[in-house]
Amino acid sequence: MAGWNADTAAGPLGTGTVTLVEGSSFCISSANGDIHSELPHGVFHLDTRILSRWELTINGQMIEPLAAETREPYRALFAGRVPRSDGYADSPLLVERLREVGAGILEEITIRNYSSQAAECSITLTVEADFADLFEVKEARITREWKETRRLENDSLEIRGQWEGVRKSVTIRAEGAGVGAKALGFRTSIPPYGKWSTRVSVVPALDGQSIPFAHPGRGDMSPSDRRRAEWVAKIPVLQVGNRSIERTLRRSYEDLGALRIQDPDHPDRVVVAAGAPWFMTLFGRDSLWASEMALPVDPSLALGTLRTLADRQGSVVNTATEEEPGKILHEVRLDVSSGQALGGKSAYYGSVDATPLFVVVLGSVSRWGFGKDTISALLPNADRALQWISDYGDRDGDGFVEYGRPNEHGLINQGWKDSWDGINFADGTIAEPPLALCEVQAYVHGAYVARAWMAYDDGDHALASELRERADRLKQKFNDEFWLPDKGYYAVALDRDKRPVDACASNMGHCLWFGLIDDDKAPSVVEHLMSPEMFSGWGVRTLASTMGAYNPASYHNGSVWPHDNALIMSGLLRYGFVEEAQRIGTALLEAAEYSGGRLPELFCGFDRQQFREPVPYPTACSPQAWAATTPIHVVTSLMRYDTHISLGGIWLDPVLPRSFGDLHISNAPMGEARITIDASGTESTVHGIPEGLTVHHGQRPWMSELVERADLQKPPE
Repeated sequence: MAGWNADTAAGPLGTGTVTLVEGSSFCISSANGDIHSELPHGVFHLDTRILSRWELTINGQMIEPLAAETREPYRALFAGRVPRSDGYADSPLLVERLREVGAGILEEITIRNYSSQAAECSITLTVEADFADLFEVKEARITREWKETRRLENDSLEIRGQWEGVRKSVTIRAEGAGVGAKALGFRTSIPPYGKWSTRVSVVPALDGQSIPFAHPGRGDMSPSDRRRAEWVAKIPVLQVGNRSIERTLRRSYEDLGALRIQDPDHPDRVVVAAGAPWFMTLFGRDSLWASEMALPVDPSLALGTLRTLADRQGSVVNTATEEEPGKILHEVRLDVSSGQALGGKSAYYGSVDATPLFVVVLGSVSRWGFGKDTISALLPNADRALQWISDYGDRDGDGFVEYGRPNEHGLINQGWKDSWDGINFADGTIAEPPLALCEVQAYVHGAYVARAWMAYDDGDHALASELRERADRLKQKFNDEFWLPDKGYYAVALDRDKRPVDACASNMGHCLWFGLIDDDKAPSVVEHLMSPEMFSGWGVRTLASTMGAYNPASYHNGSVWPHDNALIMSGLLRYGFVEEAQRIGTALLEAAEYSGGRLPELFCGFDRQQFREPVPYPTACSPQAWAATTPIHVVTSLMRYDTHISLGGIWLDPVLPRSFGDLHISNAPMGEARITIDASGTESTVHGIPEGLTVHHGQRPWMSELVERADLQKPPE
């Protein structure tokens, strides 16, 4: 996913951690709602920690946690009780904290007295704000000391910080509070069987500018609720016979909605952030994959992501940030001070696969009914991306795209398995870069094919033929040099000496989706992917259990990643391995049942027969964009549902497992219209088809199949 999570792991969050997220803001707290500065907790806005301590005490006692329920991705209700000072077990004082995250937080604190005696309460909310950068918090390396001042006024406390000319502040306001320099306090007598409550708001200001965010009055809809309502109104409405799957899909919708962020330079554009808690910003690879898998829900997310990445496409050679002309960035940070982000700047380009994936996703978007002018505006960016593949991606001219960092600060590995030890040989030896990853060649093949189709669609047959030939040459060369006949699978990479890196890894599964694997080799690849060494019962492991580097509790060497499995599943369907695809899809959805319907970024690779529940990976992001879109992709893939507006068709050829039950989907986007789909098993019907489109009850032709038709004529306007 993101490099610093791979090369420098996050510190422990503490037990029972609760994470809330809304756009570019998020909150990490303990199970009782408190935020502890010695842990990687806090309220963050635009990658700055605006609250580092938030501790509620009543009569000097910390709150004992009872429950924490996440109502929406941005709202949670905490329940706790005040320990008794006389040593008795049960306390009559129960505490509720209803917290909502927006551009700050709003918290309603309620204390209920379940005693026949009045309760005298001294309530203190201790507050600190260190304005630390997200990287500093995550890696416990806070190095900057802000010059802090505090201003008290009526029931509010403003904390101001200044560091090398940068000014930030946060205002905490509580109804009826007495305010001190370090805390806000209340004194109250709660009557027998009565209650007391207050509301506390936290609103940041950066560089002296207040954030345009107002907490709602009582009974009013909050900005987060309004944003959610707008999102719900535009996405499909689901009814699934299997209620567990329906809950998982609804949770995916909710999380995807909360992970949407606006491009600061273009507020009308919405893009997908990579994930919480540490990646609430635009990532090239992550945001592109999540957008691709979310196309049936909201194609505009992919378009917003493409446009935002296009605006930041590389234009110069910069070894510090690894920027190169035509290259698509790896990550962008919203308010990170120089020196904190990878490469020392707010944008870092150390990704080998985001650039070809940009072209792939543009090709996908071109199928979903956007006007030709919309697609044409991005074609120059696609062509610059293809030029990067030729001029910079293929570093040594051998026909493969490889990576090797040009400095000591960037990522060692720059594919999706970007941990320092993520690419290794069968004996466990770490492969030395420059490395040419197998799945990256698949993405490049997919980029050539996607751009060839867009050229055909635009009437440029010469360019289409040239790109088709490039794709064909790459496929032949790949199958010649990556295939390991003695092992029956593909090398995960070629190392700096062009030796095949012979570990049995999940990466080759991505090659299935892009059609890069020769038909005669596919059965052996599938056999390995679905073997007990690779398939844990919850999904395909990143690395086979027989490999030297295997560790079921590692980040990339034996864990199970939902998005990885979703892509493999689609590849299996492409090559006709329906039962295997159903097996993976069912396993992923069953795994989600054990985490409230939300698939995490990854979980450990222990066998399902050993542990009856998926074993969590300690620092996995949740919610996380491509994990959130995985259930959507699983279901739409098994529906074999896709569209190709310029070909005038909707394709639907379901192979849904019987356990899914009946699917009823309404308000599904289709060009400018909305359609309704009913599917069960292998049967389907569609209503509300726009004029000029036809429903094809069969698999959509892949772009590679289309561009292979030398006599293909330009479709009618």
